[in-house]
Amino acid sequence: MNQSQIATKLNRLALEKSPYLLQHATNPVDWYPWGEEAFTKAREEDKPIFLSIGYSTCHWCHVMAHECFEDEAIARILNQFFISIKVDREERPDVDHLYMMACQALTGRGGWPLSVFLTPKGEPFFAGTYFPKTSRMGLPGFGELLLHVANLWKTDRERINLAARQLTDVIRLQGPGQKQGPLDEALLRRSYETLARSFDTRYGGFGPAPKFPSPHQLNFLLRWYSRTQQPMALDMVEKTLIAMRKGGIFDQIGYGFHRYSVDERWLIPHFEKMLYDQALCMLAYCEAFHVTKKAFFKDVVHQIAQYVLRDLTHPQGGFLSAEDADSEGKEGAFYVWSKGEILSLLGKDVGELFSRFYGVTEEGNFEEGKTVLHEAMDRRALAQSQGMEEEELARLLEEARGKLLGARQSRVRPHKDDKIIVSWNGLMMAAFARASWVVGEPSYAQAAKRCAEFILRELRRDDGRLMRRWREGQAAHGGCLEDYASLALGLLELYDATFEARWLIEASRITELMLEIFWDNDKGGFLMAPPDAKDLFSIPKDSYDGAIPSGNSIAAMVIARLAKIRGREDLEEKSWAVLKAFSGPLYEFPTGHTYMLSVLDFLLGPCQEVVVVGKKEATETMSMIRELREDFAPRRTLILLEPGDKGQEVRKIATYLEPFPKGEGGCKVYLCQANTCREPVDSPEALRRLLNEGEGVVPR
Repeated sequence: MNQSQIATKLNRLALEKSPYLLQHATNPVDWYPWGEEAFTKAREEDKPIFLSIGYSTCHWCHVMAHECFEDEAIARILNQFFISIKVDREERPDVDHLYMMACQALTGRGGWPLSVFLTPKGEPFFAGTYFPKTSRMGLPGFGELLLHVANLWKTDRERINLAARQLTDVIRLQGPGQKQGPLDEALLRRSYETLARSFDTRYGGFGPAPKFPSPHQLNFLLRWYSRTQQPMALDMVEKTLIAMRKGGIFDQIGYGFHRYSVDERWLIPHFEKMLYDQALCMLAYCEAFHVTKKAFFKDVVHQIAQYVLRDLTHPQGGFLSAEDADSEGKEGAFYVWSKGEILSLLGKDVGELFSRFYGVTEEGNFEEGKTVLHEAMDRRALAQSQGMEEEELARLLEEARGKLLGARQSRVRPHKDDKIIVSWNGLMMAAFARASWVVGEPSYAQAAKRCAEFILRELRRDDGRLMRRWREGQAAHGGCLEDYASLALGLLELYDATFEARWLIEASRITELMLEIFWDNDKGGFLMAPPDAKDLFSIPKDSYDGAIPSGNSIAAMVIARLAKIRGREDLEEKSWAVLKAFSGPLYEFPTGHTYMLSVLDFLLGPCQEVVVVGKKEATETMSMIRELREDFAPRRTLILLEPGDKGQEVRKIATYLEPFPKGEGGCKVYLCQANTCREPVDSPEALRRLLNEGEGVVPR
């Protein structure tokens, strides 16, 4: 079937792999994917470009698609007066970020769907988000807006060109800027105090509704607790993580976290599930368990893992991107329950018990009398009220959950975005690798390893460079900064979990490439896309730690950790250079940069560099490693130096280890801190005494 034949039935997006673009392949709009063909067409026909950016599990993207892009009248206007381009923001975060900056500069806000009007050169001159078909909610109708822009393009081109020049100048001037702030412990303290002031003491989390998980804020607080033993830092983390798990933002039946809560109580979620939320939340619960040793947090780690392995894992080992909020045209329909359904499935006695625990009522707490399940009361209190042992109640509730999970399989499932994105897979790999040793589940390291092998096999070119997305056997789009940084992070965590030298070697290779491709030699820090990217009028640079930590933040953390592991002062200086490049935004808005502040915490130290010399499988070596892993020590790095060829591989990547013993016998641990190395120890007891003398470690 040639292009013209396809166009009579489907538009050009039918040739794409992105689930989001394919959702629009049957639109009457003559869509183009992002690329030179669309820009050439716009220049040749002297037409403005309408750029629409979204993602496949975006609720309001669906709404605008149904109202506008499936409408024949709207399509006729777009096809007559514009060249229309669709972009999956998850495939092209650089394009999305660049034009989101335009929207925020013009309107003071952003979001998706992102709707931008461009000149044929790609320069934006007007932007917004969702537009209804006809005027309502204070928003202009999309058809009226299109006709107005088309008329301006024809009658007042100079006005449009002026707006485009002014807006592109504003965007090019954005970035870290020249202003700098101090990078010291006082900045960490100020961020902690700002978070403490915004903390919701009743429900956990920070600020008013809507509430997002923002787990990297919690990871930062755990590092502050490790540094200062400030009890409120830990209290904020525990209260938030407990409230999130008990709330409706957590899928009480199938597990996994929804995107965010629309209320302050974590009760009613926006129901989409994103891979990156599962990864970052798993890391937060891992660290909370590591600090507190409370089984509650460990259980949540296992529950998130169960969801991801069951529903978001590709047979070849990578992790899928997301699940939609909607099914059968209704948000949350897959997840909510009526009281009648509960009683019918579980029987009256167990159904009533289940309903009391999970807050199910006749009137419901959602639409049409349905209930979003949440832990509405304390399990121990419910058991006592029923004259039951808590263990018996837990067994009944778990059996009931299993029955509802089975019944839910017969419902129409939300759309699943099955593309595999390198950066999100790197985060999930990191979470599984960390969890494998923190909660003691070796199969999680195997899941991380399968993911790493898949990414390096399917999404790495012959020259070593990464691609960003894989779907149905096809890799596409050059990797962005966040892909390199997150993959390197995942590989580092996989090394920590397995002590297999190949993962440390791969992490170093990816990091060196990242420095080569993305480092900004003029202003410092990393660019989101390569500086020679020809399809962007400006290369954006970002430090904001939003739903996902920024590429610069993750890159700085990777470089800082590799600097200690490999004994590379030049890498440590480069990590400091990232923070210095963004020290102005860090100082002005520390709570928006909490992952980068965790890097600052690491760089400020005191750090402990530990070298374990011995056979990995040996009992004495594993005893030493278990002792080292007992503490939550976020500023400690650990490297294993085995005898023979395995040790030589590590010595090549960390040349300072060359003088260390190469013998076969026993196990010794070398600990260095503040540029001072202690005498090696050869027993767990001696190692514990040595570790207890260190700073910045949460004691047992």
